[in-house]
Amino acid sequence: MSDNPYQSGPGGYTTSMQFGETAAAPNGPASSADPVKDTTTSGFSADVIQESRNQPVLVDFWAPWCGPCRQLTPVLEKVVREARGRVKLVKMNIDDHPAIPGQLGIQSIPAVIAFKDGQPFDGFMGAQPESEIRAFIDKVAGGAAPDPLADALAAAAEAAQNGDVQSAMQIYSAVLGQDSENVEALGAAATILYDNGDREQASDLLGRVPQGKENTEAIVALKARMALDEEVSALGDPMDLARRLADNPKDHEARLDLAKIENARGEREKAADHLLAIIRDDRHWNEDAARNQLLQFFEAWGPADELTLSVRRRLSSVLFS
Repeated sequence: MSDNPYQSGPGGYTTSMQFGETAAAPNGPASSADPVKDTTTSGFSADVIQESRNQPVLVDFWAPWCGPCRQLTPVLEKVVREARGRVKLVKMNIDDHPAIPGQLGIQSIPAVIAFKDGQPFDGFMGAQPESEIRAFIDKVAGGAAPDPLADALAAAAEAAQNGDVQSAMQIYSAVLGQDSENVEALGAAATILYDNGDREQASDLLGRVPQGKENTEAIVALKARMALDEEVSALGDPMDLARRLADNPKDHEARLDLAKIENARGEREKAADHLLAIIRDDRHWNEDAARNQLLQFFEAWGPADELTLSVRRRLSSVLFS
């Protein structure tokens, strides 16, 4: 990763970030009647927070040097304009206005966050094809049926959530039989294996991810989990950390380590509570260590995970209060 924290990082929900020819860079502000406009740090509250109380607002975080942004933004603008007022699109150049994306934990671009009722509601990262953008807008503005592949992947995810690992793996196998480079299926299957203690086979599946597609959501999330679990193994006794915290609630180092352990145990909300407590007490403690750790959790949980969205809203409330 370069010195600019936004220049590389996780991709989106699709298997590739190449969709047609490279488009022109995002253009300038639109007219007042246009549902597409640029915003600034000072204008963010009015353009996004307040406006989202009237209708969903999509925020496109981009930068001039970002190739996938040049692919995504023209398609995003086209679909938003064709939505005929169901949503608005607000674009923010993170090079000119880094404060808002930094506070919201936007570490990779392009990133699109949907706001409703003044709060982050949903989002995606990475370049997307037009069909996926339409489906996303339908989702945030009032639904349309997903495509067959999305149906299959959703069925597999539901089976896995219900504990029917065999059915989930059969569906993922069928998807991979049709598309051996489907990163979502590879990542989800590897995650199931990892959840069930088969770390070696999970790693083997991750090794099948094609070059250039390693930064999609499912793969990034699983790799982040693996890294967090490895880090937790080197931490101290959680009982000792809890005693330290009971003796001194401002022992932020103990609270941070305990948050990592709680996350590894699957107690993700408790882990988030610890980190938010640190941020409320001392936002910039240890060079923003608590917020940075929370962003790592978001990466491991995935940008569309319900708890990610919930905790991101809570983080936003703390930062903007």
